[in-house]
Parts: sequence; structure tokens; C-alpha cells
Amino acid sequence: MILHPAVIALFVGSLLTSGMLVATAFFAVKILCHWDLASGSERQLSFERRTYLLATIMACCCVFQLLSLFLFIHVADSLSTLFPGAMCAAGTLNLNRFGYPTLILKTATFLLAGVWLILNHADNRGYDYPLIRIKYSLLLMIAPLLLIETGLQGGYFLSLQPRVITSCCGSLFGGEAGGMVPTLTTLGDAPVLAALGGVITLTLICGGIYLWQGRLGYLFAALSAATFAVGVVGLLSAIPVYIYALPTHHCPFCMLHREYGHVGYLLYATLLGGGVAGVGMGGLQPSGGWRAWHRRFPRFSAVWSFSPWSATGCSAGSRPGR
Repeated sequence: MILHPAVIALFVGSLLTSGMLVATAFFAVKILCHWDLASGSERQLSFERRTYLLATIMACCCVFQLLSLFLFIHVADSLSTLFPGAMCAAGTLNLNRFGYPTLILKTATFLLAGVWLILNHADNRGYDYPLIRIKYSLLLMIAPLLLIETGLQGGYFLSLQPRVITSCCGSLFGGEAGGMVPTLTTLGDAPVLAALGGVITLTLICGGIYLWQGRLGYLFAALSAATFAVGVVGLLSAIPVYIYALPTHHCPFCMLHREYGHVGYLLYATLLGGGVAGVGMGGLQPSGGWRAWHRRFPRFSAVWSFSPWSATGCSAGSRPGR
């Protein structure tokens, strides 16, 4: 294991987060089995008192999980100078079999943690805890994923060997390489950008309908998820060639470097934030939509204003609080 400060921070932070999340998951099971707001029993009163403490612990874990994805990418990129052949995070993550699976799981837990924070923010403002079962069910989904991610991340860092020669991003993301990701780079710029523009337009239209009529909330969430998926394809195929001004360079990590203005972090934050915001809209639908929010969440202010294609979602969420 490389004793880099950021590596130690990620390693220790993931262990602590996993431990707190497992402890919280046991309480979540009790909530799902025995929660009854109409009951005045001692057990129910204990649940209502403890849920604020545990929700705060869970919120801290989710915030760390959001930050850990960017820290992990930054660490992988900064360690590239230690390994022959690596030019960016692409080569560093390819050093062993744990690198890219860890990145994929971190992305998944980022999205789930972001949605959980939205649900928790709304639920804490409802007088009748309208989303408590949904958010604790989501917690039970996040917990095993985070445990697997922690194990993969530990395996990745513990298996790093500075003398190992790895591949550069050109060979990993070039058209000559095998696998699904290099295949995406052959789709062509125009079709991918057209698909991205089309799905963003549909998402905005659906968001506008939801804003004014309170309908199609689930469709807006589904379109936001589709926008995220197409955006990922765009980051692997069409967008990098315009940033690098090279038609054969498709690496999604070199754009994190200073010579490109660190624009990659902005693109990642926009894409991930838009996905979280849009899917979070769908998570709020069981509470009855924005008409029910007007009664339950009088001061609720939406948190999904991260991306251009979720702008209407922000307006829809903030409408009841006006």
C-alpha cells in the first residue's frame, strides 16, 4: 500500500463510514418492521427520538461518499507519476483488477447517497415523516454496496506496486483496444451529441409539464436517468475530442489536468449532480407530488440545481415553498 495522505484518508474514511452505516442499517430494519406513527407506545417514541440522530449520522456518511468519489479520482490521477506507462488516472486504475470496479461502485453509491440526502432533507420537513420507510429502504440498499466498495477499494490500494508497468490512456480508450468502452468511442460525435441534445430537451419539456401541472414526475426522473446514461457515453466518445482538439483522444481523465483548466471536474459534477437531482425527483413522488408538498413541506427548498437539464426540476421542487 502506498502511504499517500489522500490514500490513507480514503481508506480510513471508508472503513469508518462502512461501520457507521452497518450500525444504522440494524436500526433501519427495526423502523421498517415496527414504525407506526399512530402509536403512542414507548418503542415508537424511542424510534422518533433516535431517527434524528441516526439520520444525521447517515447524512454525514452520504456527504463523505459524495466527496470520496472525486477524491478517489484525484488520487488515482495524482499517483500516475509513480507508475511507468501511466499518464493519468486511466493507467493507474488499470494497475490491478480492483481499480475500475471500485470506480463504478463509487459512482453508483454517489448517486444513491445523493438521492438519500434529498429524501432525508424532505422527510425531516414533513410533520408525518412521509418518506421514512422509503429512505430507510434505500439505506438497506446502500449498505451492502458500500461494504463491497470498501473491500474493492482496500484491495486496489493494497495491491498497488510502483514497479508495475501499466497502459496509457491512448491504448485503453483507443479504437484498437477491446471491450465495451473503446467500442463507444467509435459511435461518432454527431449521433452521440444529437442523442444527448434530444434527451436533454425531452427532460426539460417533461420538467416544465411537472412544474405547471404536477404530472409526469416519474417520467422526469426516468428521463434524467437516461440523460445521465447518455452523458456518460458522451464523456467517453464525443465530448473529449473537442476538449483535447484531437479526434483520436477519448480519455475521460486527462481533462482533469491543469492544461485543460480542470474542466473534467466541472463536467463530472454537472453530470452526477443532474442525475442525483432528477432521480431524487422520482424518489419524492410517493409523498404525493408538489401539491402534497405544499401541505407537508411548507419551507421545502429543492436541492437539485446542479445541472442545466435539471433546472426545471429545481423550479418544480421549490414551487411549494414559495
